[in-house]
Amino acid sequence: MPQPDVRHTMSSAEQPYAASPYTNGYEFSQGRGYALPEYPFVPPPALVEGTVGRCQVAIVGGGLSGLTLACALARQGVEAVLLDEDNTVGVKGASSRGICYTQKSLEIFQRLGIFERIAAKGIQWRVGRTYLDDDEIYAFDLQRQPGFELSEQPPFINIQQFYVEGYLVERIMELGHVELRWSSRVTGFRMDEDGARLEVQTPAGQYVLQADYVVDATGSRSPFRAWAGAQMSGQRSDDRWCIADVRFADQPPLERHTWVEAPFNEGRAVWQHLMGDGVWRIDYQMAPDADPREISREDIVRERLAQQFGADCEVEVLWVGPWMYRSECIDRMRYHRLFFMGDAAKVVSPFGARGGNTGVADADNLAWKLAAVTRGAAPPELLETYHDERHEAALVNIAVTDRTARFMRARTATERLFRSAVLSLARQHPFARSFVNTGRMAVANRYTRSPVCGLHGGTSVQNVRFTRPNGTQALLNDLLESGGPHVLVLLLFGRPGQADDSLQRERLAGLPVRCIAVQEGQASAGGIDHIVDAEGRLRRACMLPATSGWALLRPDAYLAAAGSLEHDDPVAAVRTALGLAAKGIQ
Repeated sequence: MPQPDVRHTMSSAEQPYAASPYTNGYEFSQGRGYALPEYPFVPPPALVEGTVGRCQVAIVGGGLSGLTLACALARQGVEAVLLDEDNTVGVKGASSRGICYTQKSLEIFQRLGIFERIAAKGIQWRVGRTYLDDDEIYAFDLQRQPGFELSEQPPFINIQQFYVEGYLVERIMELGHVELRWSSRVTGFRMDEDGARLEVQTPAGQYVLQADYVVDATGSRSPFRAWAGAQMSGQRSDDRWCIADVRFADQPPLERHTWVEAPFNEGRAVWQHLMGDGVWRIDYQMAPDADPREISREDIVRERLAQQFGADCEVEVLWVGPWMYRSECIDRMRYHRLFFMGDAAKVVSPFGARGGNTGVADADNLAWKLAAVTRGAAPPELLETYHDERHEAALVNIAVTDRTARFMRARTATERLFRSAVLSLARQHPFARSFVNTGRMAVANRYTRSPVCGLHGGTSVQNVRFTRPNGTQALLNDLLESGGPHVLVLLLFGRPGQADDSLQRERLAGLPVRCIAVQEGQASAGGIDHIVDAEGRLRRACMLPATSGWALLRPDAYLAAAGSLEHDDPVAAVRTALGLAAKGIQ
């Protein structure tokens, strides 16, 4: 392959580096904003030496999904470069963006080593209440709902997104392997059978970076879509909202409150919940023709706050800004050597926290597959399953949030009739309250169409606690490999030391899988690699109904397959999960 003309691509060296522009209406924001860290620009060797840079994986975009991917690759020892056109996290001087992180995301962050920091700074909430005018029509307690109870992580934590991104930056720097390059804007891209080529503009000039794989995490205004010829489909809503991040002298209750028709907001919706640092996020639904500059004025927002909390409430306004939403999805999340993730791949309405959390899951899914392929533990065909799994998840999340959007702002006569009937019945009849759709909270998506998920596979396994043979406590995440010779974990449930265990280990020889016997009693297992699941939490998390059987776990804590030793073959499941069966590799 001919080498790029480095001298030509360096011709823009004397051009000033333009600051990252505001998008999504942030140019209209007011308030004193947030103090965000700033990271220095360090000229890379390729720029200094006038050569072509090279890396295994190039990640473009230092937002939530890009940094999660970078951290996951660093944890698994994959050499990568992350390029971000800004020099900070979040939106400089503006919004905190996402604030609500699901149990699945928190489990991923625990595996990456930043959960404790998030838990210390963020707010755990359990109770949500929904109001129609002044009447409470629906309430829930997340701790009492099934599906959350086994994990060591809580159902949700509220924290400003820039904190999570900052913790990821710190962790990446601790782990090594991934180089963070700030103030580095990608201005050109092409790929062929041998690799991908990026043209990178910096404050010190332009250079070329050659990568085996490129991941686009640049967000909803991605330039890579056009460069790759990707197609987007979706729709834009005329629903307008105003965000107010405020701090009160007298704190409201530590609960998530939603008004479907708030009497203090001209009969439109309002959300209210707490984040880190004692800051409350208040979302006000506006008229569809609202001027984004007008609704973002701090004095106008203070009037709304006074109507909601009383004229004498003492409040500090940190940030105010408008937002409107759209829903769209890319046709493919993989184009040969290029992968789309986060908002670059799909944009969902913000209801139910299905935006940033799905970007975290995108990163977690792709990371282990890139690591397995680059280490030679799996064939390149495994990478195509990133699209199979995460595109299905994207379509599901768009469908769920679109239903909420149509309920919150009914567009047709039928939708308006349905909404009116539900709200009218919900005041007095409990059965109707479940139809009040102010946002279905995000959960880990199932993979029903994945070619690498076998029998009973495709579901997320909660991060449960178990006991090591020496009596110490550990978590499921501790079993999942972080860059060694093993990719998968095969759990054998039942009495350890039986002949089946030894036989399975022999059959698995040569495959990148760790075999662990799980016992629910306290009997010794001798020299066999085993753990103790005395309360059966791990078995229940793997959804095995009996005390015997097997479960095959992937590095993203998804169940690849499960079954019984008598009727189902775990060795075949291992080959399928790694993409070896489809490739025909023995």
